[in-house]
Amino acid sequence: MPFKQWMFWRKKLQWKLIMVNGLVILVVIWLAGVSVKDFACIIVGQYELVGEGRSRFFNETMQFYLLRASFLAILVAAIIHYVFIQKMLSPLARLTKSTQLMIEGHYPQPIEPQSHDEIGQLTKHFNELSETLKRTEENRKRLLGNISHELRTPLSNLNGYLEALSNGVIEGDRALYQSLLEESQYLTRLVDQLHHLTSWESRRSSSLNGTSINIHEVMEQAIYAFQLESGKAGVSLEASIQEGVVIGEEDGVKQILNNLLKNALMYNTGDQIQVAGAKENQHYRITVTNVGEAIPEEARDLVFERFYRVDPSRQREKHRNGTGLGLPIVKEIAERFGGQVGLSSQENRHTFWVTLPMTRP
Repeated sequence: MPFKQWMFWRKKLQWKLIMVNGLVILVVIWLAGVSVKDFACIIVGQYELVGEGRSRFFNETMQFYLLRASFLAILVAAIIHYVFIQKMLSPLARLTKSTQLMIEGHYPQPIEPQSHDEIGQLTKHFNELSETLKRTEENRKRLLGNISHELRTPLSNLNGYLEALSNGVIEGDRALYQSLLEESQYLTRLVDQLHHLTSWESRRSSSLNGTSINIHEVMEQAIYAFQLESGKAGVSLEASIQEGVVIGEEDGVKQILNNLLKNALMYNTGDQIQVAGAKENQHYRITVTNVGEAIPEEARDLVFERFYRVDPSRQREKHRNGTGLGLPIVKEIAERFGGQVGLSSQENRHTFWVTLPMTRP
């Protein structure tokens, strides 16, 4: 039989532990037994307590009992050690099996930690990793489904009209070309928003190059730049802004404000939008309040999800500028800076808020 086949123990951690610990136990027992035997023989020989024949018999008897005691001690220690090692390694065996399932594209059931030691912590972290990967895969599939759904309608419209124009079925006029332009602009906005979202997501693993930003100045600039657009829609902007310095990246903060203002204007049914900024403990709180259609309570935690629509059957036709990605980008950027987002609603009055960490004085 080849020598390598005798080295099976190298592939099993259990056998490695048993052999190493067994060797240690054997050496300790043998050294202790030999020491006791030699000490007893020295005493017997030094004081001549027995004759030469009995001394030889004594030595042989000590040798026999030494071997028997050593064998029994090693056997009992091996059994106890085997049971202990088996119990200790069983969670690792389950982790190995679950890892193999993940490699094959399946997501195993969570493994119940059986202890609070390093193996228990490893099991807990493995469960968290498995759940994170599963959630990421579900989000990926949902994102692809949403993107294909969002692209299908405008592309179908464009293809249908262009095919009819090329075949001479219809003749182009100003209204038709305007409709085609709107479809093209919608696709452009959708691609741009996806680019912004993936760009901020890709920065999660990199360190934040945060700088001190005078948030009140950035907010004032954003509101001033937005007044022309709001004025065309007949909506006034009311601002109440405290001075404050936050940690972040200026382009990200600007994008948060622009997306919040555009979202408020797009779904606004009143004649006013209120913007406020105030210090709140160690954070700076930005709020944008408008009057719009009622949002169900169960939907308030979902408005920051990608492509989520409160009323999918009506929203796209009614609000052609919406891509369903503005608020998710706000959430991604805010969390990137260590902040939070949320929505507070009272009937048809909605307040979208963002908190950003402030610099410590």
